[in-house]
Amino acid sequence: MAKLRNLSITSPILFALPFRSEWAVNPVDINKPIMDGDWDEAGSLKFTRGFVLVKNDANYLYLALDVVSDTGNDSSTNDYFWLTFDNTRDRAITSGVDVNYGLYPGQPNKLGRQKYLGPGQWTGLLSDPSNSAVVQEFGPSPNSDVSHRIWKFRIELSEINVSLSWPLSTPFTYFGFRVKSSNPGFTTDFPGNFYKDFTKLRQLILSRKPSIPAKDLGPLVGSVGLIPTTKINSSTGRATTDSGYFHFVENAAFGGTLNLIGNRTKMKTLYGAGNRKYMVEIAGPDGGTYKKLVSNWSNYRWTGSSYTLESFAPNTYGYYQLANPDTDYSIDDLLIQFPTSGLLPGIYAVKVTFFIGTSYTALDTQVLKLYIDNHLPAAIIESVKHGRSEVSACAIETIGAAPDGLNFRITANDPEGNLRAVNFYATYGDGLSTSIFSEGYSTAKGDWQGFVNKLIPASSNWRPPQSCAYSFVLTASARTTDGYKWIGKNPTHRNLTLLLG
Repeated sequence: MAKLRNLSITSPILFALPFRSEWAVNPVDINKPIMDGDWDEAGSLKFTRGFVLVKNDANYLYLALDVVSDTGNDSSTNDYFWLTFDNTRDRAITSGVDVNYGLYPGQPNKLGRQKYLGPGQWTGLLSDPSNSAVVQEFGPSPNSDVSHRIWKFRIELSEINVSLSWPLSTPFTYFGFRVKSSNPGFTTDFPGNFYKDFTKLRQLILSRKPSIPAKDLGPLVGSVGLIPTTKINSSTGRATTDSGYFHFVENAAFGGTLNLIGNRTKMKTLYGAGNRKYMVEIAGPDGGTYKKLVSNWSNYRWTGSSYTLESFAPNTYGYYQLANPDTDYSIDDLLIQFPTSGLLPGIYAVKVTFFIGTSYTALDTQVLKLYIDNHLPAAIIESVKHGRSEVSACAIETIGAAPDGLNFRITANDPEGNLRAVNFYATYGDGLSTSIFSEGYSTAKGDWQGFVNKLIPASSNWRPPQSCAYSFVLTASARTTDGYKWIGKNPTHRNLTLLLG
């Protein structure tokens, strides 16, 4: 059987312990049988009818409800589940925010999603697109050789309001679920009445400890967040990772709060030899001299039952002490965490130096160049025209027979060349939208600045789908990462009413 990291619920004291996910080195394929290896080393939690298994990567939570007590292979959706997440993480029901997953009627492998309105009240199934999914399986599992019901989920982290890049806490959520079986007959809620009362929802702590291939790690500073330093261009300071990697980026700049993470093998060697003193320095884009990079941050240490917050800072002379690599931290081997929001755009050189023992004799040094850019690209709807006439905001305009319609002038521009995507669309009616124009980045664009005053459409006119009030939305997204996710986008919109004559 596959190896699992178990935490059994056998007492009220243990019931209060957080449940920890484990990192998915490769994305879990929920279409494959659970015994095929993707769920090996998953976090495991026992409940009265079976087990919960969890893994995560930078994009998804992979969760399985291994219902070992449901040994009847029923068809259709007579057997079902509910899966709830507290998106505000306050253990209270927040209307329109907290989410409950379930099945579409009669479709056991189609995941439905609805928001809470109150205790035991929901919006009904949402129609907006989602990358989350569920697959039902009936067969053996790592927890039982007898065939039984298994629900396997791929939940998009953004849907449950979780980000691995939170600088001030470990990434976590609160969750609860129901499993229903018709043969044998039972309905089990974990915890009881979770859908009416969030105070007992179980805390789930996600992992942000990826197993980055050793060949990709830098010699001293192994990665910036999830991005190996060997994938950062030593001249431009921009990063490109392999397609299919945890966080796929192309010619990306850096911004936000950055985590510089040590090469684990090197950190163990340094710590074991007593060479634990190091300094971090930074030189600006003007080619100036290095200055000490002084930063205070917190990291969470696992005690065996909970995470305890520890603070880190340099001494009065600007030297840091390496944490024990054998200690289980929320972010292992973290050398420094520092905000970049106050820095002007440009290529910065960050130098990390380790010293021999407590001396001032340098032992090992790595210089890392990073293009840092926290500026947002410009997003401007320059004009909306009906024929030759400008249509002002909030106007009511009648559109005649085809080919009559509107044309637009839009600007999406980033002087630093870090534009990632442009999306121009219209929303109308009850949650409806229609695309007007979109363009994304490719490496052929180089340092893409975008465009100014672009005519949309390039020929003819755009016609509304129906008579309605419209909001025209333009979003320009930055090609900037904090090492875990894309950051920075600039939206703008203009509203008017269009009537088809």
